[in-house]
Amino acid sequence: MKIVLDMNLTPDWVPLLAQAGHTAVHWSTIGSPRAKDREIMTWARERGQVVFTHDLDFGAILAATAAVSPSVLQIRTQDPTPEHCGEVILNTLQRHAKALEDGALISVDENRARVRLLPLRRYEQ
Repeated sequence: MKIVLDMNLTPDWVPLLAQAGHTAVHWSTIGSPRAKDREIMTWARERGQVVFTHDLDFGAILAATAAVSPSVLQIRTQDPTPEHCGEVILNTLQRHAKALEDGALISVDENRARVRLLPLRRYEQ
């Protein structure tokens, strides 16, 4: 799987993901550190990359635009380092690879992963 890491995650994720067979790049090596989230989303969409982030804004963008890509993997923990939750992320990538290929927003914490397929739909009440 091809993954671009948002600026809010440490580049230390890159070797862990690569060791597990993924192609990973940290945004700081390919784009401006001050790039807007939409720029990262566009870059990832054009290249078939999954966005890996600790930022809720990417999910909000998917919801607001009803986009079908790119997939977003959000880590929701106080310590988003590979040492703390690397195993959980690697397991999530393996377990939900098909959803990420097809288009999904996956929120992960230490205990569970919540998968929402794209496009995200608004519910009328």
